[in-house]
Amino acid sequence: MPLELNFSDHAAESGLAVPAEPVLFTKATSCIVGPNDDIMLPKDSEKTDWEVELGVVIGRTARYVPEQEALEYVAGYCVVNDVSERAYQLERAGTWDKGKGCDTFGPIGPYLVTSDEVGDPQLLDMWLDVNGKRMQTGSTRTMIFPVRTLVSYISHFMTLNPGDLITTGTPPGVGMGKKPAPIYLKAGDVVELGISKLGAQRQGVVAWSRHAGVSRVE
Repeated sequence: MPLELNFSDHAAESGLAVPAEPVLFTKATSCIVGPNDDIMLPKDSEKTDWEVELGVVIGRTARYVPEQEALEYVAGYCVVNDVSERAYQLERAGTWDKGKGCDTFGPIGPYLVTSDEVGDPQLLDMWLDVNGKRMQTGSTRTMIFPVRTLVSYISHFMTLNPGDLITTGTPPGVGMGKKPAPIYLKAGDVVELGISKLGAQRQGVVAWSRHAGVSRVE
């Protein structure tokens, strides 16, 4: 269950108002790959973007959870790259989901770090580089809706089961927000990202191919 516009500085970068409630959408499970697997550009994609995000893994069945108890339902945390095709997401009719669930658009890991090891999830630094250039620098300190609020809020609309993953939004620096013009991923690029205490990922970007497999970046 990903979140959109959950960082105040990213909302400002996007020129959008801070939402009154969390903005939710779903991401297809078929998009999940390993932390060092390739990102394959969708066929005819021209606006594939990066987003370093904190992943929250649910450890107990959660229904109508009070906010003050919400962190007790979290098993741990991980790094997620919420890869997004912006034309599919924003320029096509319907919901954002179609720009979020393409194959390889969900690198997760490398670790699930338990809640007791992480401590306060609102004190984590985040970063993302493309081809060795720093694109995103942020912190979970600037999340509009903290982890405890998100777990509680979502549990009022659907049951959260052990193993469910909530991705919590991204800090500023996405390609769509670059000035004077957006920057998007192309075949041959290398994306590296990480979050303090949770490790780092590295993905190569490859062109779409009907017969392409997912390979590791060495």
